[in-house]
Amino acid sequence: MSQITAADVAKLREMTNVGMMDCKKALTEAKGDLKVAVDILRKKGQATAAVKSARDAREGAITQHIAPNGRLGVLVEVNSETDFVARNELFRAFCDEVARRYATEANPNLDAEREAMVAKIRENIKIARHARMEVSGNGLIAGYIHTGAKVGVLVEVGAGKAETVARDEFKQLVKDITLQIAAGHPHAVSREQVPAEVIAKEREIAAQSDRLKGKPAQAMEKILQGILEKFYQTYCLVDQGFVKRNSEISVKEHVAQVAKQLGDEVTIRRFVRFQVGESA
Repeated sequence: MSQITAADVAKLREMTNVGMMDCKKALTEAKGDLKVAVDILRKKGQATAAVKSARDAREGAITQHIAPNGRLGVLVEVNSETDFVARNELFRAFCDEVARRYATEANPNLDAEREAMVAKIRENIKIARHARMEVSGNGLIAGYIHTGAKVGVLVEVGAGKAETVARDEFKQLVKDITLQIAAGHPHAVSREQVPAEVIAKEREIAAQSDRLKGKPAQAMEKILQGILEKFYQTYCLVDQGFVKRNSEISVKEHVAQVAKQLGDEVTIRRFVRFQVGESA
């Protein structure tokens, strides 16, 4: 059996917000496997589905570039060694240039620029990842960078009519959706996009949870469906409570209301959400 270290226990606690002793017990039962330990804690009801990923201790910034017509957008994560450099104006200007290059060039070679920046600031810099979106048909690409540049969002929202895209109500809706993604941290647009293996894993964890112990077989499926419904309300963007309305309605309901005002069909097509340090 793998030796359980204090660092392993601390990492599991950071991921789950569960007490140190319970984390140690779970790790012991899981023979040191963090993922298995997380599942053990979830089955005991001590950790929720919103388990944080184990993140590398890296710094940096998220930046964006949106084309003036809103039909193309890029989101980029650039890593640095320290937060001091991540807040440096020279570093931020480099990040903005990286995003612009990914927006205007198909496959930019940024090695020379990165090496020149490393020489200037005397700290290692890595372009960790980027996402590039172009509108298909009628729609809009929008981005949002949260205060501090540690979280960024890129989204494509489609419309049925070309004239809808120019209306202020549509533009406000798209902006609100970017804020929702930043705050709610969804993983899919809708439940139809959730991989079957993810749903199967949630059902397995729910079925083995303390909540279902001793329940009659005929009641278990109904309880399982209720647990899955709560999972969808966290995992899927359109099922989340709309934060701008204090979750009084879902994002899906809000989009439908705006679409009715516009007299058009509005669809959230896709999104990405980057957070500094979470990429592999």
